[in-house]
Amino acid sequence: MLMAVLPIQPTPFFASKNRAFWNLQLAGWGGAFLLRAMSALANGLPLDLLAVILVNTITGFSISLVLSVVYRQLISRKAVVTWGGTALVLTGAVLVHASIDAWVQGIYYAGSSDTTFAQRVIGITYIPLTLLGAWSALYFAINYFLTVEQQADRLERLEAQATSAQLAMLRYQLNPHFLFNTLNSISTLVLLKQTEPANAMLTRLSGFLRHTLISEPGSQVTLAQEIETLQLYLDIERMRFEDRLRTDFAIEDDAMDAQLPSMLLQPLIENAIKYAVGPQEEGARISLSARIIAGRLRIMVEDTGPGANVPVRQQVLDYEFDKANQPISTGVGLANIRNRLTQAYGADHKFETRSESGGGFTVIIEIPLQTEDEPVPSLSSQADTQTGSDPADATHAETGPTPQPASAIDLNPQRAIGPAT
Repeated sequence: MLMAVLPIQPTPFFASKNRAFWNLQLAGWGGAFLLRAMSALANGLPLDLLAVILVNTITGFSISLVLSVVYRQLISRKAVVTWGGTALVLTGAVLVHASIDAWVQGIYYAGSSDTTFAQRVIGITYIPLTLLGAWSALYFAINYFLTVEQQADRLERLEAQATSAQLAMLRYQLNPHFLFNTLNSISTLVLLKQTEPANAMLTRLSGFLRHTLISEPGSQVTLAQEIETLQLYLDIERMRFEDRLRTDFAIEDDAMDAQLPSMLLQPLIENAIKYAVGPQEEGARISLSARIIAGRLRIMVEDTGPGANVPVRQQVLDYEFDKANQPISTGVGLANIRNRLTQAYGADHKFETRSESGGGFTVIIEIPLQTEDEPVPSLSSQADTQTGSDPADATHAETGPTPQPASAIDLNPQRAIGPAT
């Protein structure tokens, strides 16, 4: 019978500073006792001398506990106070240790040795000096290492939060442009007293905006989810452009589970609509393809518009038309997508634009292939529960409070290693 093996997750040694301190304390002083005991036995000394070595070891163990309490107070002070205080405290600890050792040896060697107490103290001072000096050096070295590691972890989390904030800022730049154009269309329909289309567009707009509010700005979604988001957006745009807007999606099945930044493709489609469908009476066709190539996800957005004859096309997304029917840039667009890709993948991505002389414009994105272990629920699987909404326009409903970001930072400094007090 085969038994299931539970995965073992190794725990960092210093995950619990209190436990780590006692483990090191017992191992260190236990090793010192064994070393001195084996040396005594190897030199043919009497077995009862082990009792003296044991008392000396217990004395060093106890004094080191007192040192840990004092050092914990000194370690956070100015350098002069820390090292000056450490030197004074260590000197006193060595003298106390040597005095106790000399007193114990005086009892053990009573009647067989003519050495005075002072002579014994001077003769054995090097032993507690070596042990307690090494212990003190190790104490400060470990705490210095933990402090550096803690600061490095905090810096890493701060950088992660800064990246997340940058991604959120770039994402939030995109929503107002689409909202501005859609509300203009709804306003026009209301002025023309076309109430039914205006109401339908408002319903679709509310569904789309609800989805953008639910999805976190810096989150990753599957390509399947992103395609469904695009369908929500295209339902609105088809009401504006009708037959002038033609779309063609060619997505490989293997690419559907690939992850990418949320709302990455919608600005590209919106850009194509504005520069290809909008200016042409006959409209244009927008094609979206995605496939896996050599362990990377390649996405291509193409249109049959006039190409890059308008110089600002590669730079802008939001614009207005002047009297000559030329777009006026407001400076937000494909550069935004480039920045989001850079924030998410660094240099490990490809963003390329192409335009043929006869017309047409293509955007190519290539990013590392990332998939999640568990399937993500489909957007269309959660129906809109609002009264009077169209079932065809159902979108996500919020199921709970937004969780605390994993990158939240605890700014409270950790205490130095040592026994809990």
